[in-house]
Amino acid sequence: MLEKKFLSRLMAGVAVAAVGLSSAHAAEKLRFSHTDNPGGSRQAAAELFAEKVAEYTDGRYEVQIYPSGQLANDPKAIELLQLGGIDFTVSATGSYATHLPSLNLTAMPFLVDTYEQGWELYDNSEWLQGEFQKLPEKGFRVLSTWEAGFRSFTTNEPLTSPKDAESMKMRVFPNDMIRWSMEAIGFQTVVMPITDVYLAIQQGIVNGQENPVDTIRSLRFYEVAPNITLTRHVYSPLPLTVAEKTWQSFSEEDQAAVLKAATESATFSRQLVQSSVDSQLTEMQEAGAVVSVPEIGPFREAVQSVYAKAKDVYGAEAVDNILGDAAAIREALPAQN
Repeated sequence: MLEKKFLSRLMAGVAVAAVGLSSAHAAEKLRFSHTDNPGGSRQAAAELFAEKVAEYTDGRYEVQIYPSGQLANDPKAIELLQLGGIDFTVSATGSYATHLPSLNLTAMPFLVDTYEQGWELYDNSEWLQGEFQKLPEKGFRVLSTWEAGFRSFTTNEPLTSPKDAESMKMRVFPNDMIRWSMEAIGFQTVVMPITDVYLAIQQGIVNGQENPVDTIRSLRFYEVAPNITLTRHVYSPLPLTVAEKTWQSFSEEDQAAVLKAATESATFSRQLVQSSVDSQLTEMQEAGAVVSVPEIGPFREAVQSVYAKAKDVYGAEAVDNILGDAAAIREALPAQN
C-alpha cells in the first residue's frame, strides 16, 4: 500500500515536472498590429514574418498578428510601441513623423518615379538612414521597409486636374507634408484615421482619399469613391518597426533572427506589391471603378510651393539632403520609358 502511494506521488511529481518543462519551452508571444485587411499585402507579409521569426528563433517566439486596426489605428499603434503595449507595427513613414518630424520629408511629392528608385532611397539614402537611427530613443526602431506603392487618388467625382480638386474635401492622415500637398493641389483637407475613411466617403463627409493601389483595393475605397486617378504623387512605403523595449529584451542571437525575418519579409512585400498593381486595377475596374491617368504636369506644378514650405519648416539643409539623395538615385536608376 505504501509502495503504491509512493509510486502515485512519484508519477504526480513527474507530471508536474513535465508540465514545468513544457511551459519553460512554450513560445513567448509577440503582438503585431496593423490596419490592413486580412486579404491585403501587409497581412501576407506579416504572416511570412511571423513564420520566419518562429523558424529562426527555433520556436522561442510566436508573432500574433492583429489586422484591420483591431488593436489600434496607425498613430495609436505607434504610441503602443513606445509604451510596450505591442511589439511590432507597420505603417507609412509619415505616420512615424509625429515622433520624428523630419520623416515628413519622405512624403514630399514626386521624390522618385519607380519602385527601384524608392527601394534604393529607403535602403541606402545616407540622410534617411541617419534619421532612422534616431528612432530607438523615441521608443521604437525600423527593422526593414515593406512596400505599399505610390499614392494616388480615389474620389466620388472625376479628378482630371487640380481645378477639379477645388470643389472637393480630401481625407488626409496626420502628416503636414501630405496635407500641404493636398492643399497646394486645391483640396480642402480633413484629418481622420484610415479606419474611418470608408464610412466618411459614404456619408459625404469627404469626397475621397489618397493611398497606394494596394491599400485602395484592400480597404475597398473604390466602392464608395470609384474614380481612381493615378497621379503617383508620393512614394509611400511602410517601415516595419519593433518596440525598443522588446528589441532590448532579445538576445543578440534573437535580434539577428528577427532582423533576418524582417529583411526577407520586406523582399516578399516589395515583390508582391509591385507585381500586383495591374491585376488589382483590373479587378477594381471589373467591380465598377474608373481608372485614369491624368496629365501629371499640372499636378507637379501645383505642388512646387511645398518644397519651399518644407525648407521654411524643416531647414534648407535637411530638405536639400533628401532631395539630393533622390536626384542622384533617379539619375543612377532612370525610369524605363
